[in-house]
Amino acid sequence: MIENIDVLAHSCIRLKTSDNKVLYFDPFMIADAPHDADIVFLTHDHYDHYSPEDLAKVAHDKTIIVTPRTTLHSLLDKGENEARIIAVDPCQTLDVAGIPAETVPAYNIGKDFHPRTNNWVGYVITADGKRVYVAGDTDITPENSQVKCDIALVPVGGTYTMTASEAACLINKIHPAVAIPTHYGAIVGEKSDGTTFAAQVDESIGVVIKLCY
Repeated sequence: MIENIDVLAHSCIRLKTSDNKVLYFDPFMIADAPHDADIVFLTHDHYDHYSPEDLAKVAHDKTIIVTPRTTLHSLLDKGENEARIIAVDPCQTLDVAGIPAETVPAYNIGKDFHPRTNNWVGYVITADGKRVYVAGDTDITPENSQVKCDIALVPVGGTYTMTASEAACLINKIHPAVAIPTHYGAIVGEKSDGTTFAAQVDESIGVVIKLCY
């Protein structure tokens, strides 16, 4: 599974399942136009997570888009097919074209960039027998501290989200088998944040650095 997860840039994640379903989370800074997405999961509507231009590069006419409600009107205004959009709230359980998914509240504590009242989300999806948590932009919260997963992708760049140290604390608490840092080294955070995070994660948890810049 790990070899089929790519962090393409920032928080843009591509996951391919064993039955060749292609999932994207927050497509952004897409270099070409593969139009290969079966499902796109959006965590919130900041420009570096909901980019209509990049969404258009990965989507095709059968792509399902899962999104918080705050992005719904924009998607419809851009001409997306409402029948292929699933608007979600936090703490939901759903099946998306055979992919079990759960929404986890994603918000800041003590700063105002991602208010809890916006109802933005991260996701836990199940693919190939593994629970994969994509946190979105968040701090440590009571909700994500209870996440059960095998693989966790968490922001580590600070300012708008957890710092590397805070993210390591969350990972040590929820204890997945593997953790992958995101959201650093480009728009926010330092290129070294991934290794700073890895150094503070419990040695019983594997850390895989997927960002290459």
